[in-house]
Amino acid sequence: QVQLVESGGGLVQPGGSLRLSCTASGFTFSTSAMSWVRQAPGKEFEWISDINSVGDNTYYADSVEGRFTISRDNTKNTLYLQMNNLQPEDTAVYYCTKGRRVVALRRVYPWGQGTQVTVSS
Repeated sequence: QVQLVESGGGLVQPGGSLRLSCTASGFTFSTSAMSWVRQAPGKEFEWISDINSVGDNTYYADSVEGRFTISRDNTKNTLYLQMNNLQPEDTAVYYCTKGRRVVALRRVYPWGQGTQVTVSS
């Protein structure tokens, strides 16, 4: 069974940084594309980034381009999201999931429990 555990969220002031981690099990991580998605209270979930299996091809939503960086370590079955210059509109629960953008948006695979990111002064 696909299992994903997100961590690294917390409370940060505008302009601050956080690094999220996602530890995967139950599938062959090294051959799987991965995505990060988020959901703010009362809003639809939003795809924010994805990465291919090797880790040399990435895409970002316009809302985070230039501020967030997705990466992976296949030796550790772990996906990362480095978030810089955080803003209040980034406040959401962040989830990782198997697959690229279309697969993530269709919720083909589980998202895990998520990790809360709150950006506030």
